[in-house]
Amino acid sequence: MISRGGLISGVLIAALGVCASERALTLDEYRDKMQGAWIGQMVGVAWGTPTEFRWNDQIIPAEKVPVWASDFPVKMAYGNDDLYVEMTFLKSLEDYGLEVDIRQAGIDFANSEYSLWCANLAGRVNLRKGIAPPDSSHPEFNRCPNDIDYQIEADYSGIISPGCPQEAIRLGNIFGRLMNFGDGVWAGQFIGAMYAEAFFTSNVDQLLDAGLAAIPSESDYAQMVRNVRAWHREFPSDWTKCWEKIRAAYSKKFNSALKDTNGGIDVRLNGACIVLGLVYGNGDLDRSMELSMRCGWDSDCNPSNVGGILMCACGAKALPAKYTEKLDHLLKFSYTAYDQRSLYAVCEKLARQVVVRNGGRVEKDAAGHERFVIPQRAPVPDAFIPSWKAGPIAQSRFTEAEMAKQKFAMKLPDPRRLEDADPTRRVQKALDALWPGWRTSANAPDMKPGYREVIDSFHGQVYGCVLTHPPKKGEAVVLSRRVKVPAGNPSLHFAVANSAKGDFRMLVKINGVAMLATDLMTQNPGEWRIDFRTFDISLEPWVGKDVFIELVNQPTGWFNEAAVWHDLRLSSNSGSL
Repeated sequence: MISRGGLISGVLIAALGVCASERALTLDEYRDKMQGAWIGQMVGVAWGTPTEFRWNDQIIPAEKVPVWASDFPVKMAYGNDDLYVEMTFLKSLEDYGLEVDIRQAGIDFANSEYSLWCANLAGRVNLRKGIAPPDSSHPEFNRCPNDIDYQIEADYSGIISPGCPQEAIRLGNIFGRLMNFGDGVWAGQFIGAMYAEAFFTSNVDQLLDAGLAAIPSESDYAQMVRNVRAWHREFPSDWTKCWEKIRAAYSKKFNSALKDTNGGIDVRLNGACIVLGLVYGNGDLDRSMELSMRCGWDSDCNPSNVGGILMCACGAKALPAKYTEKLDHLLKFSYTAYDQRSLYAVCEKLARQVVVRNGGRVEKDAAGHERFVIPQRAPVPDAFIPSWKAGPIAQSRFTEAEMAKQKFAMKLPDPRRLEDADPTRRVQKALDALWPGWRTSANAPDMKPGYREVIDSFHGQVYGCVLTHPPKKGEAVVLSRRVKVPAGNPSLHFAVANSAKGDFRMLVKINGVAMLATDLMTQNPGEWRIDFRTFDISLEPWVGKDVFIELVNQPTGWFNEAAVWHDLRLSSNSGSL
């Protein structure tokens, strides 16, 4: 239980050697709270994962909330994007320092190998296409600038910035601008500033005030925070009434006047779930995370933010054993160089630098114990430039040398060179330009098979696609390639989607044997955007062997049976094949 009032740190402003405009935090306290912050994220996301997007615009029933038992799979957090994406940003800071350039941060993010969605996907596609930050997140190139992405990835910025909210703002303008704009970035700065303050207080109102002080007061996100706090005052004993207000104001389904929203992944909607959990949870860890989860929508991300902030405030040593007994401190987080020990080490290293960078100091007492001494300074928020008034683009493009540093740089062809009257030749030209070595069987002219420079997907714009269409009812179109499989974790990777109004059966065959078969179909018949699914298939069983790989677009009827293929590659530790 964390009290809604008072300091939890044992450090007093009037401590010896610290003036009234400074705050002190012993190194041991920092380590304890920093570790609590990471554990809180892990607990929140693991607890909420079974509920994610299963309840939209409805409260999760109490009986459907996962029961946290001693054997709850907290280890699933080691493979969750809520954790490993922000560790990409930490690695950039570790490798290049606090002054890392936004363009280098963009190259590092472009080189990430995990699957992404929403603004993250749109931003990374733009980076790989050569659109450098800050343009990679500009609404002219990114259809979902106010998605939840940086909000769920900004925890690191406050964890390494104890008492330094300006640093959380600054880091948001480096890493948040890779994929988000306006409220999408300010949400992350809000979260980061709350973490920065959680090293000194557990008072929920003070934490929220600290978050608000770090973002433009005119923003929709700031107004959302003020609204939720007002609704809490109006309905102090009934959180469901506040939830109804949130749904009416911020759900796309219930408020068609919302600007630049993308449904259940909108940052203002999910941010409201975070604030609700904090104000109604009254400092109780379980209740705060559970309420933010029961709000629905992105119901693993929101309790992860709540858990991280509150467990930062109380510190790892004070956590119930049920949250820590199943942690594996030697297990690496997916797609990262970090296990918990090395993660904690890099955060401490960066925090030392952040404190000094922001006018503080690291000093020792007579016994040799270290502490941070940090000046108290009011943060200066960004200028108010919302996504619907984004202004002109920066005309920012990566140089050839910078593109050469990208492992997955998208060398998009000139569409005019791919024009052909014959649909099969059009598809083959697109394959030759994008993914040399792949061959297509016959295509019908329906739906104009061939190259698509840009596709509007549910999660943003996707560049460099190939559309195939079966030649006739009952007969598939097949993309194929022969290859000798090398050692070194070889794999087949691709993304595929059905057309906006159609469906088909997708098969993956190796040497004629079906390794995967799944039906892709429209989930939202009224939606004109398409939804890509990503597949990674290990080729380890065929190392050293020649294989014939087939990707099959099999019609299941005869209405919009097209397949849209993206990011098709064969790779191993030695590189792409």
